[in-house]
Amino acid sequence: DSRQFIPLAIDGLAKDVLGRRFALEGHPRLEAIARAGDVVRFPADSELPDPYDGLIPGQESLKVHACVGLPLFAGQNLIGALTLDGMQPDQFDVFSDEELRLIAALAAGALSNALLIEQLESQNMLPGDAAPFEAVKQTQMIGLSPGMTQLKKEIEIVAASDLNVLISGET
Repeated sequence: DSRQFIPLAIDGLAKDVLGRRFALEGHPRLEAIARAGDVVRFPADSELPDPYDGLIPGQESLKVHACVGLPLFAGQNLIGALTLDGMQPDQFDVFSDEELRLIAALAAGALSNALLIEQLESQNMLPGDAAPFEAVKQTQMIGLSPGMTQLKKEIEIVAASDLNVLISGET
């Protein structure tokens, strides 16, 4: 969805962040990065809440102080963002905007290639297959909580059988 960011890689944050979706309208810093078109450096005393505050394992009460956002583009299209967050207000001051643009270009190229490969794999048909049907949009189960992990294990166990299975519970 173009109005949300889906984490693909993290370092230093709680593992369940990978299962989250960050709607831009609910996260002003992410929205500012998406709209900027260039490097965004948030001041340490920024009034905008940081989407990662409280998501550092063992440090839930700590607030992130340094925040840099790099929008990632394929041509003129925004395809994602790279965020750098740190505990020291001047943590990223050693990097020039030009260096950060280079990092953004490399990350954008890698992401664009990964998205293209994913798209090509989803369209892959074997020779002799019938005419292509409208692709069924696959949805994935999100989340890495203990409950979700257990549910995925249970689904994997019964998936290989011919049994009918009813999955129910809280949403």
